[in-house]
Amino acid sequence: MEKLSPKDEKELINFIKDWLRNLGFSQKDLASKLNIKSSRTSEILKKLKGLYKRGGMYYIARDLIRIEQDWLTDKNYDNQISYNNNKIESKSYNQLDLEYKLDIDKLMDQMEKDHKNN
Repeated sequence: MEKLSPKDEKELINFIKDWLRNLGFSQKDLASKLNIKSSRTSEILKKLKGLYKRGGMYYIARDLIRIEQDWLTDKNYDNQISYNNNKIESKSYNQLDLEYKLDIDKLMDQMEKDHKNN
């Protein structure tokens, strides 16, 4: 495989940082899952470049998907979903004091109305 272009490297790192932030994990957590000793961006990029050389973006995506699935099924994951009375509750929505299915729809409707008024 060819090397990642500098533009692709930058986009990949930005994606990784956003992805980690959205999931609530750190580069240290990712480094641990990638089996590398350092959590520095340069070391993570080095590992991702190695994956790219072996199989392109497919290999990078495959590993990141596997890591995310591990995190999502981990019992210690903070935003773990629990099923209660056939209603999905998520801690991230609970802190907004919203009922997941019902109030999100109402909130979206209100946001659309507000947007139309402005």
